[in-house]
Amino acid sequence: MTSEVALPGGPVVTLKVSARARSIRLKVDARTGGVILTVPRRVSQRRAVEWAAGHRQWIEEALRRVPERVALRPGVTIPLYGLPYRIDWSPERPRAVAAANGRLVAGGPIEGLEARLLRWLKRHALETLARETRARAEAAGIAVARIGVGDPVSRWGSCSYSGAIRYSWRLILAPDFVRRATVAHEVAHLTHMNHGSAFHALVEELLGEDPKPARRWLRQHGAALHRIGC
Repeated sequence: MTSEVALPGGPVVTLKVSARARSIRLKVDARTGGVILTVPRRVSQRRAVEWAAGHRQWIEEALRRVPERVALRPGVTIPLYGLPYRIDWSPERPRAVAAANGRLVAGGPIEGLEARLLRWLKRHALETLARETRARAEAAGIAVARIGVGDPVSRWGSCSYSGAIRYSWRLILAPDFVRRATVAHEVAHLTHMNHGSAFHALVEELLGEDPKPARRWLRQHGAALHRIGC
């Protein structure tokens, strides 16, 4: 059960009552900027709120560390393949978006520009990830059913028993080696639906290099990718 609760003189927090929680816990999600207060069932809301209010300084410091949200507007620079691309917009140009020479070139009315850029990024992510996934799977003799993209908060990719793979479109913002490692990870799940030693060995074989640097990059920089666009 979850509810929104305002701390006295502080931010609004999401209070989650958990049967598995053994103690009160606070978390600031760097991807969403949300404050989450997890409470065991036996603890009253009043006690939980008082406890959280006593940790207000910690909450404020954690919120200050949340990456700034980046709106997609003219002149703003965002990462694409891990490289800086500046949004170059002019109303005289066609609405179509294109990436060239470190620029995301766009036109049309300023109204709806962010939505057009997001649609282009998602479409480009799907095209790129689908191509790379099918190539990786075909080379390994592994069948893949469907490939899609979404905007999950908690994972960069997922694989179902039916052979369908789904990615976060935000991987197109990350460096190429990060995207390739995620593709190898999900393709390996088509053979091993677990994270055992055979799975990790297959990931490294498919990738042709150690995937740990890619996982480390996502831990360090992934939250900032979730702050780009609406």
